[in-house]
Amino acid sequence: MRIISYNVNGIRAAIKKGLLEWLTEDVADIICLQEIKATQENVDIEKIQSLGFHTYWFSAEKKGYSGVAVFTKQKPLQVFYGHAQNQSDLEGRLIRLDFKKFILINAYFPSGTSGELRQNYKYEWLDGFKSYIEKLQKENKKVVVCGDYNIAHKEIDIHDPKGNKKSSGFLPAERDWMDHFFQTGFTDSFRHLHPEDAGFYSWWSQRSPTVRAENKGWRIDYISITDNLRKLLKSAALYPDIKHSDHCPVFIEIDL
Repeated sequence: MRIISYNVNGIRAAIKKGLLEWLTEDVADIICLQEIKATQENVDIEKIQSLGFHTYWFSAEKKGYSGVAVFTKQKPLQVFYGHAQNQSDLEGRLIRLDFKKFILINAYFPSGTSGELRQNYKYEWLDGFKSYIEKLQKENKKVVVCGDYNIAHKEIDIHDPKGNKKSSGFLPAERDWMDHFFQTGFTDSFRHLHPEDAGFYSWWSQRSPTVRAENKGWRIDYISITDNLRKLLKSAALYPDIKHSDHCPVFIEIDL
């Protein structure tokens, strides 16, 4: 099973930059998209389905904002839209697909970069997500969590850790949350297979046109797996040369 997580920063903009042509290359069996900023009525869904994908969309109530989607060649047993958090669900931040052998969660974690109000909401969201995940863990479920987490976990995951100590996405409380997440039943798939590899990032600021070329990035996009799937993980990678967005795709192959 090949899985990709990708914040496309607007699926319509990404399509104009060649997203659908890239998908014709059979890059994965499941594609998890975040920040789609659209509904399925806004895109040529038949072209996506013609590639063999079943498509599931959970768009934000606000037009042109947030939202997640999953394109999968294997049809799920059931789909859950949202996770019973009112504001999060209005913003289209989480979709869950249950397959026979595992549960897939595609989530777009909130950003706190716009100010204190959203940073506080981010902490609330993280607490709610933790509670949601813990229920699945108690049932000993096999879970894959794809998404833009909007947090760089370790210093190795950010180009300038000293200069970003007070930046949202690298704050101590956010990193502590990641510590707890990865200490209580989840594995960072990329870091598990590449523990010492530096300079691998999934997002680059658009404030300067040279930032991506100079690889001054952050690794904030993850595919995490429950520890009971760790032995089945075959490979994990980031694709910085794929440029439909200010993020790049994150990939795993797992024997399911």
